[in-house]
Amino acid sequence: FSLLAEMSSSNTNTGGPSASAPAAATPAASGEEEEDEGDSNTLLTVHSVDLLKSKDGPNRREHHTEAYFSDKLIIRRGQTFQMWIEFSRPFNPKSDLIFPCLGCVFGTEPIFSRSTGIHISVPLVDVLEDGRWEMKIVEQKDKRVRLAVNTLPTASIGRYKVTVDSFSPKGKLLFPCTPNDVYMLFNPWCEDDPVYLDNEAERKEYVLNSMGKVYYGTEQQIGTRTWNFAQFEQDILEACLFLLERGQVAMTEWRDPVIVSRMVSALVNSNDDYGVLMGNWKDSYEGGTSPTAWSGSGDILRQYYKSSGKPVKFAQCWVFAGVTNSVLRCLGIPTRCVTNFSSAHDTDLSLTTDIYIDEKLEIIKDKTSDSVWNFHVWNESWMTRLDLPAGYGGWQVVDSTPQEPSQGSYRCGPTPVSAVRNGQVNLKFDTPFVFAEVNSDRIYWQKKPDGSFSQVHVEKNSIGQRISTKAVGSDARVDITHLYKYPEGSEEERIAVERASRFGSKPTLYPSPTGNDVSVEIVMDGTGPRIGGDAKLSIVLKNKSSNQRTASLLYEVMVMYYTGVLKSTVKKGQIPVTLKPQETKTIPWTLLYKEYMKHLVDQGALMLAVTGRVNETRQILATQFNFRLRTPDLIITVLAIFQKVYNLYVSLSDVDKLAMITLTEKFVPTVAGSQKLLASMDCRLLTQVHGVADTVVKPK
Repeated sequence: FSLLAEMSSSNTNTGGPSASAPAAATPAASGEEEEDEGDSNTLLTVHSVDLLKSKDGPNRREHHTEAYFSDKLIIRRGQTFQMWIEFSRPFNPKSDLIFPCLGCVFGTEPIFSRSTGIHISVPLVDVLEDGRWEMKIVEQKDKRVRLAVNTLPTASIGRYKVTVDSFSPKGKLLFPCTPNDVYMLFNPWCEDDPVYLDNEAERKEYVLNSMGKVYYGTEQQIGTRTWNFAQFEQDILEACLFLLERGQVAMTEWRDPVIVSRMVSALVNSNDDYGVLMGNWKDSYEGGTSPTAWSGSGDILRQYYKSSGKPVKFAQCWVFAGVTNSVLRCLGIPTRCVTNFSSAHDTDLSLTTDIYIDEKLEIIKDKTSDSVWNFHVWNESWMTRLDLPAGYGGWQVVDSTPQEPSQGSYRCGPTPVSAVRNGQVNLKFDTPFVFAEVNSDRIYWQKKPDGSFSQVHVEKNSIGQRISTKAVGSDARVDITHLYKYPEGSEEERIAVERASRFGSKPTLYPSPTGNDVSVEIVMDGTGPRIGGDAKLSIVLKNKSSNQRTASLLYEVMVMYYTGVLKSTVKKGQIPVTLKPQETKTIPWTLLYKEYMKHLVDQGALMLAVTGRVNETRQILATQFNFRLRTPDLIITVLAIFQKVYNLYVSLSDVDKLAMITLTEKFVPTVAGSQKLLASMDCRLLTQVHGVADTVVKPK
């Protein structure tokens, strides 16, 4: 007999006999009779194939795939799985020819062609060895044979269709095992798989955990929301493989997590390839769902799959990252969501964040194309980078939010985090862009009378703050900034910046500071203002010289989208300042609710920019501070046991100021264990309102 497999990303079943009935004989064997079932000279017919695909069976358990909703056999490459074959008579290894093979092709129909697909011969051996396509008979009972099948740890992932060919002296029979498809995934438990992760707690977190945390806000006001990745839910595995098919990448490349993750980063957004999600950073979400209303990836992926690839509306960075996390975990690549606060968007590959100001120290908005997002969420995936020098494997940035094209498509990564830390921006993929996001210098350029610009101020430690991800095994936040850069201002960090800048589009100028004895910063007490209240900050100036210093500060507060794109100016003014020698002065600054209430946009973000000039030394003072207006939480109380997250849309009437409203809903449990209930509110004037509650469903 032989195994022949078709690989496909579709869930469409092809025709053919069922796995419980024998197929018709080939012409060479037609007309043969089964005279004696014990005679090895009679035709060998396959009666049935049992792929041992039960969720609680050894195959699914040993391959860590029992949580997938699908009742198909789901295995991880580089690991042995078992199957039973029942023949019309006992199998005779001396006279019955065994020639196993696997054929993998692209598409939904069986096309067994060596030129268009993958054809793999699988030898039958006495002893199985790791790292090879092999098969061994491990048990024989009368007419039944149990096989152990080894798969290659670098095999292409996807959906395989199994066919059994039986050979005997009397002829050959082909037995297609429809609908017994086999899904093959990446294997973080296999040492020879490039996605191997040697820590079991991390494998449980980054592959098997279907719930996670996404961080948003600003570095001083970090907000948290729970996200349901839903990678094991109904139709999600099929949807992920359907997505890969739309990538139009040769199936032979589906074996490489570098290529697959890069392909996914392009396919999750719909900018140039009809991918999963359509981005929207405008005020209106008519015709779709507000990005803040999503609380998980399941509905998004199912909608995309069942609509045959119609982009889902709408998404912003955390939604792109949540769906990317779901797809890559579903396929078996360890992946986590990461949030970078004060995340720069470098538009001209200068590896600097450039701000242009005029003679009056006001920002020239039509020339300042770079921006700083309050926060930006991307993903990290764990893999070996065999395409790079040693030392650049491990966590790789994968970003599906469409920001800048990469090699003709809106995608980013995989980018080695270690290369970003060292300023090795010459290493692929998209390392210059990621470096600028986390460690670019913010440079202020002032327009001179002749129309040219000169560098007047540099902020070296304002970009890339409190880079965060969820902890392993708990809901705590972990700061991983140290993975992306050395301590700010250290010799190592400056070397990395200067090394990276040599690859930028502009000459890098780092003038030695002269007469730089006055500093300015903006500080906020506590957790910051709530929406509906006044915003109170402080401007702190320090005179480190032994002489008096005077200056005129120009402040401007602007409403902005969390991406750093400014909408409008709310308030601006000037503050005269006199500093005594060695004096530190704190200037209270307040923005009244009535001043900003009509200007708010999605996320309720504001930016206070302060610039000035020290009269005695002509030193330029400049700083910016982003802050959000905190929203209330949804309080969830579990009154009865429930099983999982259901989508529930409830219309609320107007709620008065400081009022409370209570809703009660019922849920029917079907699966025991720890569960979470998520709730989010979609309100034009009050976004990012959500809550989560934990509970335990007891078995019957």
